[in-house]
Amino acid sequence: MSDFNRGFARPFSRPTDMSVDTGLRAFMLGVYNKVALGLVLSGALAWVTSHHPVVDYLFRVVQTPYGQQVGYTPIGMALAFAPLLILLGSSFFMRTATPQNSGILYWSIVALLGASLGVDVLRFTGESVATTFFVTAAAFGALSLFGYTTKRDLAPVGSFLIVGLFGIIIASLVNMFLHSSMLAFVVSVLGVLIFAGLIAWDTQRLKATYYHVGGDSAAMGVATNYGALSLYLDFINLFQFLLMFMGNRR
Repeated sequence: MSDFNRGFARPFSRPTDMSVDTGLRAFMLGVYNKVALGLVLSGALAWVTSHHPVVDYLFRVVQTPYGQQVGYTPIGMALAFAPLLILLGSSFFMRTATPQNSGILYWSIVALLGASLGVDVLRFTGESVATTFFVTAAAFGALSLFGYTTKRDLAPVGSFLIVGLFGIIIASLVNMFLHSSMLAFVVSVLGVLIFAGLIAWDTQRLKATYYHVGGDSAAMGVATNYGALSLYLDFINLFQFLLMFMGNRR
């Protein structure tokens, strides 16, 4: 699970004008560009960490009659959980968000998650990883467009999705000890549904954020970084859950 903290932007109770204007389009384009660059960096780092000699420090690869089994070394485990620690730490220690420190937060999470995605490159064939990525990209585009254009308030749905998110995080942690294939399947199904909904909700939230911060350039820079982080995490999690269904193991 990659999305451990959804507290990047606060919801607003007052009605917000959702009319489309040039400023909003520029703001959203900035967010999407940052997400795209983050995905490119993540893909490059995943390729690096899945090849020698880096792979030997992060992952344990064992060939079995049932396919290639991949686990973590202690360094790899630390890498996998580092985004959680950084997100939790930022909630407590980053008292005042600025464009600079929120940008550092974004790129740190992107780099760490990208490096840890090497485990998926090792577990699944390159063709299935590429296919799942393009399916995820198409779904992301459609869901984000829905969140951008819909007139329906998605806030009540978002609250429900957040509860579900914490539920699948807890279930995933428990299943690390139970190793239940049925529980893993249920978590994967719920994960796809939850993150599909979160993409639409986060997109609508970004529109509200744009109108809330007004012409404050510093606040706009922070909103761009946090918005990109939310959508990036939505994309990565949706990709990983879809990979459980579409991926062909090596």
